[in-house]
Amino acid sequence: MVLGSRRLFLKRLVAAGVLSASACQRWLDKTLTAHVVVVGGGFGGATSAKTLRLLDSTIKVTLIVSSDRYITCPGSNWVVAGLTQLDRLTVDYRRLQANYGIDVLVDRVDRIERERRRLRLASGRQVAYDRLILSPGIAFRWDEIAGHDASTAEIFPHAWQAGPQTALLSRQLQAMPDGGVVLITVPADPYRCPPGPYERASMMAWWLKQHKPRAKIIILDAKRSFSKQALFEAGWARHYGYGTANSLIEWHSLADNPIVELDSRGNTLRSEFGDRFQGEVLNIIPAQAAADIARQSGLTDSGGWCPINPLASQSRYDEFIHVIGDAAQYAPIPKSAFAANSEAKACAIAVVNLLHQIPLTEPNWMNTCYSLITPEHGISIVGVYKLDAEQAVAAVKGAGGVSSPLSADFAEREASYAISVYRSLVVDTFG
Repeated sequence: MVLGSRRLFLKRLVAAGVLSASACQRWLDKTLTAHVVVVGGGFGGATSAKTLRLLDSTIKVTLIVSSDRYITCPGSNWVVAGLTQLDRLTVDYRRLQANYGIDVLVDRVDRIERERRRLRLASGRQVAYDRLILSPGIAFRWDEIAGHDASTAEIFPHAWQAGPQTALLSRQLQAMPDGGVVLITVPADPYRCPPGPYERASMMAWWLKQHKPRAKIIILDAKRSFSKQALFEAGWARHYGYGTANSLIEWHSLADNPIVELDSRGNTLRSEFGDRFQGEVLNIIPAQAAADIARQSGLTDSGGWCPINPLASQSRYDEFIHVIGDAAQYAPIPKSAFAANSEAKACAIAVVNLLHQIPLTEPNWMNTCYSLITPEHGISIVGVYKLDAEQAVAAVKGAGGVSSPLSADFAEREASYAISVYRSLVVDTFG
């Protein structure tokens, strides 16, 4: 970034109330040599790396990713409906490297040596950091359903990390006989993308309605309610006969009777009370926790997630490590790509402030989540968040809300917005 554009960017931050005028001047007048390492190249990690370089091009930023390409989880449910393909959801990191001077390193972190502020990578390389931004995503907990593990997930795909499992789930749906049953299990909160299972059921139902109308989707939910429930149920009633004997979709709360066992030979799930559910396609979404590198580094609590000080996204266990995205505890902010993007920007500002010894400013966050019920029927929820008097994250009362279930024209516009917001988010993060 040239000095002129950097000055303009910082002046805009001042106008937005993010920085004080005096802080901005000190920022511009001070040349800094520092190394910030970002682990994880999803919407949180890539956004934080890009924002750091936009804020201060003197900071060296290294982005460590496990692959030179990334398939976005947002939009992956649309693949199951045949509305898009995985290659259209795939981005690479070349633009971040070319446009912003980010050092992109394709490798895997084996160990974080916190006391030395150093990473040991699978390749044998060692990388030192002044500040570490950790955005590693999720890991799956295989301990809740007996008989279900990483190997059986290759037969009964979760498809909760977009890629080969998404394609496998789509093929299984297409191969299922008309009149077959799809079982979708949904874990208890928290987990990545709270509305995701219900959008997936919608997209499956839309495809089945066209090709296998005698089929049925049964959602077995570990919760008593779910995100955007009224909007989803109104849409299911409108398009899929929800609430009738011939509904394409059934939703069952198993909060008091959870699924505890998979019989992989019989394609059967058993609940705690002995109820059995059999289907041709089993989409088992496991319970989740922060990625293994966070747990192995002592950055998680007993619940498996990373507690943070939200003012600067700093780990409660290490002031030089900042955790964002799905792995971090930002509740009530949901674990979504849009939220990770918002958290990343606030985190990057805090990191630059800390490196320049500028007082921290209180962040604000936003989440916008769109879902498709059909290609022409979209729904959304928006939340705005700030710090409360106890410095905890809290929803801003009166801000945000959900879309209207009443207007067909509005539902169609929401569907177009869903696609536009996805594309804009990808450009904002990776462009």
